[in-house]
Amino acid sequence: MSTADADTLRSLIAERTEAQRQFLAELVKVPSDNPPGDCAPHAARAAELLEALGYTVERHAVPADRVKAAGMVTATNLIIRHRFGAGGSAGPVVALNAHGDVVPPGEGWTKDPYGAEVVDGRMYGRGVAVSKSDFATYAFALDALKRSGLPLKGTVELHFTYDEEIGGEVGPGWILETGLTKPDYAVSAGFSYGVVVAHNGCLHLEVEVIGKSAHAALPFTGIDALEAATKILTALYAYRDTLQGKVSDVPGIGSPQLTVGLISGGINTNVVPDRVTFRLDRRIVPGENPEAVEAEVRGVIATALEGSKAKAEVRRILIARPLVPDDKAMHLAGVICRNASAVTGEEVKTTGVPLYTDARLYAEAGVPVVLYGAGPHTIEEANGHRADENLLLSDLDKATLVIALTVADLLG
Repeated sequence: MSTADADTLRSLIAERTEAQRQFLAELVKVPSDNPPGDCAPHAARAAELLEALGYTVERHAVPADRVKAAGMVTATNLIIRHRFGAGGSAGPVVALNAHGDVVPPGEGWTKDPYGAEVVDGRMYGRGVAVSKSDFATYAFALDALKRSGLPLKGTVELHFTYDEEIGGEVGPGWILETGLTKPDYAVSAGFSYGVVVAHNGCLHLEVEVIGKSAHAALPFTGIDALEAATKILTALYAYRDTLQGKVSDVPGIGSPQLTVGLISGGINTNVVPDRVTFRLDRRIVPGENPEAVEAEVRGVIATALEGSKAKAEVRRILIARPLVPDDKAMHLAGVICRNASAVTGEEVKTTGVPLYTDARLYAEAGVPVVLYGAGPHTIEEANGHRADENLLLSDLDKATLVIALTVADLLG
């Protein structure tokens, strides 16, 4: 792309800086916590804001039974398609995907989590960085390209979905599965100073330990489910210690991890607990086989219960495969790295991250995908998933230009 064309895009984006920030603020002000996952109201508001920008917005409500099975209340996926050139058929289809669901605010906020307050150039609010910001990044990058008059050929699709926080199966998974989209490239929400080409997978298991209740005065007449669960937990934590020696070859990934994040059970203080349920999260690094990991964890649980009268039922809640790049994804990453380095004034490189995202669903469908969007160098700097989540608005400006330049390169 010529310097003059790049300057044109920069100018067009700058013309609507305030409109873009107001657009983001309006998205932050509408709660879309997941859980509980009642996200259709946010999609409705987002669609209104996008239509005000001149877009034709497709609203794709996910069937209620599919939504309920995923543990949500409502989900509506939004798709925008803009074709450049003669019918858009002469060039690639580039999808830009961000998720509008967010984790609940939690405690410790010093700002209103739905206030979109701006202080010292930073906007505060749940989802402002992860990843409502990239609704704004992608919508306004496409807006600038539409107004630029550049001789582009191909199609840009905006995919705004609502279930990344629980795995993505009714968001990107559903729109890809139903044939609503079949892009040649995809960019998912990310941060401005690194291009993510690989990330962990994840296994969620629910373990229900079943015993037999009894009066606390006669505990030997029952089967203590909590005692059995303690044996399993001790074994799982010992297993976790062994994982530290398995360091991924991918920079930024590190070792596999295991966390028990939820636990419940018992009847009353004076009753031997007959049932204890907990859920665990086992992160799967690139290079590990997800099915082999699941078998390994199940084996740890089974071994821990040998000789016990209690039983354990293990149910798979989620299995998300690691994201591993192919040659086309690395090409896409190279284009973004070049543009991001020029815009940010520092060298932007490819990297991996230890979390997992719904970008993997594009890869599983054969679509080359990387992660890039508005945000700082690390998720910790943005307070992602923590109190006082924030976004430096100048990073939104930079990421919008990078995405516009990248799409122009792909469609030019």
